[in-house]
Amino acid sequence: MFGFLKTHTMSPRLHRLKESALFSSLTPLELKIVDGLLHERRYLTDEIVFDEGEEGQALYLVMSGRVIISRAHADSVEVVAEITPGSFFGDLALLDNAPRNAQARALDNCELAVFFRADFMGLMETDARIGYKIALALARHIGFRLREWMAGRSQVEAL
Repeated sequence: MFGFLKTHTMSPRLHRLKESALFSSLTPLELKIVDGLLHERRYLTDEIVFDEGEEGQALYLVMSGRVIISRAHADSVEVVAEITPGSFFGDLALLDNAPRNAQARALDNCELAVFFRADFMGLMETDARIGYKIALALARHIGFRLREWMAGRSQVEAL
């Protein structure tokens, strides 16, 4: 009868999305819209999510399990990061289709929510407010990583 008074109850999946820095500013209704655009993928331990050099087409949000990001060098493999539930990776693929600069591999059995660039671009056109919130969170995340990288680089150059 008074549907407009109904509060939006969030499923456990929506709560997990809300905990991610990428979607933390979204309302429950906005989260439901975004959740409808995400594709669920499961990976087994040691399964490759994407390889270094592949065209980037999507961002991945870890819902359960862990993913390891690594780069191949001439004679070794450098572990760049371990991604845990609530965190995301492959974020630059939302902005362009440049080749991946690292490999992502499941460290455990994983459930990932995949956000394809085409879906993100479509969202930017159909619901600019949600798109803006996600783009701003993405820009902040990339800026943070860039500042970390620059700080580490300055320390190395000082040696």
